[in-house]
Amino acid sequence: MSAQHVVLIGSKRPAKSGARRLHDADPNSQMEVTLSLRAPSLPGSDNMPAKALTHEEFASKYGVKPEDAEKVRHALEKYGLKVEEISLPGRSMRVSGPVSAMNSAFQTHLGVYRSADQGDFRGREGNIQIPAEIDGIVTGVFGLDERRVARRKSTRAAAAPTPATKMSPLGPSDFEKRYSFPANQGAGQEIGIAEFEGGYFADDLQAFCTKYNLAMPNITTVPVGLPALTLAQIQALPAQKRNDELDASIEVNMDIQIVAGLCPQAKMFVYFAPFTQKGWVDLLNKIISGSPAKPVTVSVSWGAPEDSPDWSSSARTEINDRLQAAALLGITVCISSGDDGSGDEMTDGHAHVDFPSSSPFVLSVGGTMLTGAEANPIEEVWWESPGERTSKGGGAGGGGVSVEFLRPTWQNVTVKSLNNPSIDGRVVPDVSALAGPPLYDLIFVGKDFPNGGTSASTPLWAALLARINASLPSQLQQRFLTPLLYGNAKNGQARGAISCRDITVGQNASHPDPGVGYQAQPGFDAVSGWGTPNGTALLQALKQ
Repeated sequence: MSAQHVVLIGSKRPAKSGARRLHDADPNSQMEVTLSLRAPSLPGSDNMPAKALTHEEFASKYGVKPEDAEKVRHALEKYGLKVEEISLPGRSMRVSGPVSAMNSAFQTHLGVYRSADQGDFRGREGNIQIPAEIDGIVTGVFGLDERRVARRKSTRAAAAPTPATKMSPLGPSDFEKRYSFPANQGAGQEIGIAEFEGGYFADDLQAFCTKYNLAMPNITTVPVGLPALTLAQIQALPAQKRNDELDASIEVNMDIQIVAGLCPQAKMFVYFAPFTQKGWVDLLNKIISGSPAKPVTVSVSWGAPEDSPDWSSSARTEINDRLQAAALLGITVCISSGDDGSGDEMTDGHAHVDFPSSSPFVLSVGGTMLTGAEANPIEEVWWESPGERTSKGGGAGGGGVSVEFLRPTWQNVTVKSLNNPSIDGRVVPDVSALAGPPLYDLIFVGKDFPNGGTSASTPLWAALLARINASLPSQLQQRFLTPLLYGNAKNGQARGAISCRDITVGQNASHPDPGVGYQAQPGFDAVSGWGTPNGTALLQALKQ
């Protein structure tokens, strides 16, 4: 360690599993990092204000001190780095420069690594060190390592009904009826959709809207370090990159079509960022900035196991802080609980939950499926053998008990972790909606493409919340929903209990790891939360 540097607590990362270092990163290659800066502590999950803050109030109470930002600027410029942007309300700073300057400033040895799932990427191992003069001011440095920490929660297609049901894939009006959406189309609302890869195909959305006799919605793509690719641009890429981007675009266009089908008069803002820790921080910074949108809700169908070694602890903290900022601004960020059951793609024999779904500052959304006869189907927890995604299919709704986040006081439910020992952690999901058979009727690259997963149930909930917000009195709009579901209505029952249809059948065990799962039961549980929505009942409950 240099005498002029100190270790940045929480920055340690092991080498990416399955990756090998090829060579040093080009010292002259230009790159950018995002720094998180110290600022007044945000209120804990049990001390959130009843009324949402304005962006001006948040900046005044919780923004970075200008003198701290200037001290960091001065320190880093001595290493040849350039400050691109300082956001006092965003509690962060973007800095650019060559790899050589980054190595010098942060005492890293950046290299090019290769892994089967990601190809070649810039990476690092061990701790980051920062100049001693800014110790205590800089709380995180993100972007040195480009390993993937955002995985989409669903990639599947079923051209024919699955054996679980003879029903055809469902369209917007089916969901409006099944889940009792309020009688509006979301006019005046702004909805955010977070994406970390892929492109938006306007022709597919037009075909979807034509199929269901809907007007083409107002959509704005928002690049946050990553462009929104068109189909033509993707088709012009080299074969492997083209396939990867097309695969990711399934997620993007599913999210957009579900929201467009259920909230066609709302304005949609689709944010595109790289799938790195820096991408998460930058994307959330953009959402909470209030420009170009002030969404009432945001749909996020991406994540990774909360205790995966690919996350640094400082990244988890900084991402969680930004989700907390969103909650303080009255934004309900809906995040999918995962499509790989109780194991969440981990193979250590323990139960795991997904992050950011496990944050106490989001609405975690799980999945269900319909079984039985079309005339009177049974809605139960989504589980298709082996309870996780494989090359031959399968999947199950994520759910369980966090090992990283304590259970907020407002989440007054009793659920025991499958892990022993374990903390009394945050329980996910909070709610559910259809994720499995008979799937959602969608279009991709001009063809019918039924799809699902908690990637689908999450934008459904985002669209529902926008329509509910449109029907609420102005003084009750723009509120972080999740704690309200656990609070009591006037009749003394939890709002979640009186505004969701209880799911009492099913479980989410993933095989072979851990081979056991959580069970549905009457009332709240760790596989369906409060259940699937009754939108009109939730609207009434939120007036109490």
